[in-house]
Amino acid sequence: MHSILQLMSITNLKVKIREVKDFPKKGISFKDITPLLADPILSSFVVESFKNNLKDEKIDAIVGVESRGFLFGMMLANEINVPFIPIRKAGKLPADVISEQYDLEYGKAVVEIHKDSIQKGWNVVVHDDLLATGGTAKAAANLVERLGGKVHSFLFVIELSFLDGRKNIGSEKNNIISLLKY
Repeated sequence: MHSILQLMSITNLKVKIREVKDFPKKGISFKDITPLLADPILSSFVVESFKNNLKDEKIDAIVGVESRGFLFGMMLANEINVPFIPIRKAGKLPADVISEQYDLEYGKAVVEIHKDSIQKGWNVVVHDDLLATGGTAKAAANLVERLGGKVHSFLFVIELSFLDGRKNIGSEKNNIISLLKY
């Protein structure tokens, strides 16, 4: 029996990414993963691909950035049997939090994490669906580090290489894995 990684390919994955012109504003070409989410075989391929990149690594937790980072992040955390920790937009978490402000391609935002969600010394994977300028990923990494965790790696379904987000999050010192690059 073949594994899902043997049967699928990145080409199959790329076909499922819908491009929406001028969303959320004029000039932006939004990469929509919802058609991918509707395909359970390709969704499993994404999780298996991430899991394969982490094999033989000691990972203590997966953080997922709201909201699309929750989707594969939670599935991956369950698959490798570690806690899933949400990083959410300001005001969405109910207990004590720490916050981090960052720049987006088209504005500013704030993300938060529960103060008690990460133990000192944990190796943490930061996951989001898309790497653009790197602001969101860098803010998530800063939150992890402020709580005493170590960022082991970053996992993305899609990377917009032309925006050079790797440079912003420090590609020279972190493992950055993207399944698709545009």
